[in-house]
Amino acid sequence: MYPYSAYTERLVVRQYIKHYKNKVVSMPDATLNKVVSINKEDDFGFGTQIRKSPYFDATVRWGATAFSVYNHMYIPRAFGDPEQNFWNLVNDAILCDVAAERQVEITGPDAAEFVQMMTPRDLSSMAVGQCKYILMTNAEGGILNDPILLRLAENHFWISLADSDMLLWAQGLAVYSELDVAINEPDVSPLQLQGPRSGDVMKVLFGDSIMDLRYFWLREVELNGIPLVVSRTGWSSELGYELYLRDGSRGDELWETIMAAGRPFGLQPGHTSSIRRIEGGMLSYHADADMHTNPYELGMDRLVALDMKADFIGKAALQRIQAQGVSRKQVGLWIDAAPLKGPNTSFWPLEHNGETIGKVTSAVYSPRLEQNIALAMVAVEYAELGTELEVRTASGSARAIVVEKPFFDPKKKLAVSA
Repeated sequence: MYPYSAYTERLVVRQYIKHYKNKVVSMPDATLNKVVSINKEDDFGFGTQIRKSPYFDATVRWGATAFSVYNHMYIPRAFGDPEQNFWNLVNDAILCDVAAERQVEITGPDAAEFVQMMTPRDLSSMAVGQCKYILMTNAEGGILNDPILLRLAENHFWISLADSDMLLWAQGLAVYSELDVAINEPDVSPLQLQGPRSGDVMKVLFGDSIMDLRYFWLREVELNGIPLVVSRTGWSSELGYELYLRDGSRGDELWETIMAAGRPFGLQPGHTSSIRRIEGGMLSYHADADMHTNPYELGMDRLVALDMKADFIGKAALQRIQAQGVSRKQVGLWIDAAPLKGPNTSFWPLEHNGETIGKVTSAVYSPRLEQNIALAMVAVEYAELGTELEVRTASGSARAIVVEKPFFDPKKKLAVSA
């Protein structure tokens, strides 16, 4: 037990956090230091085996209440009410610590050939300064990761990862590839600035010329001497930017600079929104896809170029899968039940006439659509629009109907617009 005076002080600080978490930075320094200490040491109990991001202290100051582990790093998962986080995102803007999206850096004379070997997407026309969403497959055609690929120079690439150990995969491939490449993890930590007002914030930070940056392109910039790569990308299906910090020692400074610039536009600290990403039909690796899932099951044929001359890992397997067809398919679902209290934390079985025919991989209640929406993997004979199924949720059985996905803004007009 703490002495009475210290215990009382901690209660006061906790109440301050609870009711004024978005104003924590205006607290007196002594109290603010106690807030950081309480949150980091008492509330979270973190060890040293999982890395913290350069923005960790800032996210705690700004009200992060929960974390999970992604690519062996802590990532904020809550800043209060997740529905309010969603509305902050779609109405104004949020700043998210996504430093856990680690980079695999590939350089060397054979870098382009090596990167092409790792993905079935045709990269032959990818220009310097361009980004592409790619799949990375194993010898069986299974998906190992679905990252964003950035081309910084002719022989300089970053692979901005979803949650799997692709640095080890790439280093292993390099040993036996007989290609002249270097594979490293650079000192690079991205933030996501997402939402309709994100462009306004970016103009304050970088000037009007930043609005010339096109969707899925990047630019190398500095902000008060902080080295950055900025791209028009993000995991939200909204207008947004990712800011790749190239000096981890300046993470706190970068966070506070962006938050200050965004204050007039309603910028809030936030976390990647399950509601918005499911609305947009965006994959979450380990949930909607894994090494046992192939691109054709996900309807991602456009990311597989079997007719290109270049070879890639999994090409023969994907040729075979394309010829044979798939036995299951990803679909969208409406779930006819009371609004879900949060995303599913296990795979929910899907049944038809008492037979299990698939599973719900991601589900959430969308307050905008006023519906429970879900992504699911089902046997192909049950993938037709309008098919009625039964889903066994954590709170009981409910009716589910196969519907079109994405559920909102299917052509990504919001993300593409500037």
